[in-house]
Amino acid sequence: MASRAIWKGYLKIDELACPVALHSAASTSERASFHTLNRKTGNRVRREYVDADTGKPVESRDQVKGYETGKGEYVLLEPEDIASAVPESDKTLAVDVFVACGKVDTLFFDRPYYLTPAEAAAQKAFAVVREGLRAKEVAALARGVLFRRVRTLFIRAAGPGLVANTLNFDYEIRAADEVFEPIPHLKIEGEMLDLARHIIETKMGTFDPAAFDDRYDAALAELVKAKAEGRTIKAPKRAPEGQVIDLMDALRRSAGASEKGKHKRQPQPRRKAG
Repeated sequence: MASRAIWKGYLKIDELACPVALHSAASTSERASFHTLNRKTGNRVRREYVDADTGKPVESRDQVKGYETGKGEYVLLEPEDIASAVPESDKTLAVDVFVACGKVDTLFFDRPYYLTPAEAAAQKAFAVVREGLRAKEVAALARGVLFRRVRTLFIRAAGPGLVANTLNFDYEIRAADEVFEPIPHLKIEGEMLDLARHIIETKMGTFDPAAFDDRYDAALAELVKAKAEGRTIKAPKRAPEGQVIDLMDALRRSAGASEKGKHKRQPQPRRKAG
């Protein structure tokens, strides 16, 4: 089943405008989800907006956005007011600059999307942009209106298409100093540092997203199945939680366990026939 585009417009680089379609690259539809029910009747319940003072429900046609200017004082904004205030077109992703692929901190990455040609006639222009990015090993930083917000996108070549990540704005990222300031500066050296390096070296590998399963989701699915079948399931045993008293001893034991795991992961040589 072909992916359905969630947005269509143009990827614009100076005078070159290529019709493109945006597709969501991540989905939460496969996660276990729940409905809220009335315990007494078993019926689903629904949410509704109510007037904070009168307590009466407010129909959607009577709901309007408001920006608070003072306590209890608001400026009302209609959808057309908000749309008219946005300076960029909602159908154009305009490329401002190209940057090396590894030069944007992943802290700024928000949501991933796929970009494809929006029509057959756009395939050649799309391929020119894609292969240009691939040859120079760069990404395009483009700006446009997506879902009623001005967003910056980090666009790079990926196989026959393009991958785009919306980026958080600078003001949306908390300064690391706010969080890291209480952490004292400790100098780690000698055997302790050697053991840490050894543990890391023996556990080196490659990123395989298929290797990371959602244990929480799987546990919920099993719980729902058991409940539906009238079975009870035993709570899984959890590893004991506690404070590590002897750091060096813990590092030595971890290094030993990592070494054993490394030998187990190494493929055994095949025996020759005959």
